Amino acid sequence: MDEKKFVQENVKRLLLKEYVKKFADNAGFGGLEIQRTPMGTRIVLQVEKPGLIIGKKGTKIKDLTDIMTTKFKIENPQIEVKDDPNPSLNAQIMAKKLAVALETGWHFRRAAHSTIKRIMDAGAKGAQVIISGKLGGDRAKREKITAGKIKYSGKPREQVRVGFAVAMTKPGIIGVTVKILPPDAKLPDEITIIEPKEEVKNEGDQGEGPKEPVQ
Repeated sequence: MDEKKFVQENVKRLLLKEYVKKFADNAGFGGLEIQRTPMGTRIVLQVEKPGLIIGKKGTKIKDLTDIMTTKFKIENPQIEVKDDPNPSLNAQIMAKKLAVALETGWHFRRAAHSTIKRIMDAGAKGAQVIISGKLGGDRAKREKITAGKIKYSGKPREQVRVGFAVAMTKPGIIGVTVKILPPDAKLPDEITIIEPKEEVKNEGDQGEGPKEPVQ
């Protein structure tokens, strides 16, 4: 029974995330965090343009709260909308921007390199763009462009941010994946050398010679 409830809870969270992702599409959806608290359920929504989520006099955020309560059965949802301080380091936002560029007619290589440059200029240690679909031909193919460092396994892989979006183009659907290794990522091959501190002598000891023994 516990396993069934656990699965149902995760499915509900996934459906909620997909709904909020569509709801916040125009505002630049950057991520969703759900936390259970004694007061209810705390939901942190990270977007590029918070004003489009809150709405005039908070009408849109109230509608979203009502939907979470009625449709998704979330107990006392407390929604907090956060502005992403650096959208260029948010993998989900950059994936969506790249998908929109492809839909507006940008060549996939030009759009991918432009996205990579923007991420690296923001200070990322590494960035990777993967584009899959009909890229200028009848047959589908996959293009991967990488700059800097991207980790694929082990503990460092957990620090890689991943975003995914879909571009609806005339030739067909194109999948876009963006991976970012943020500036504050700690890698095992990075070593910081701390210089030893110089010993500071006490002022009373300066210039004094050996003391005479007391008779």
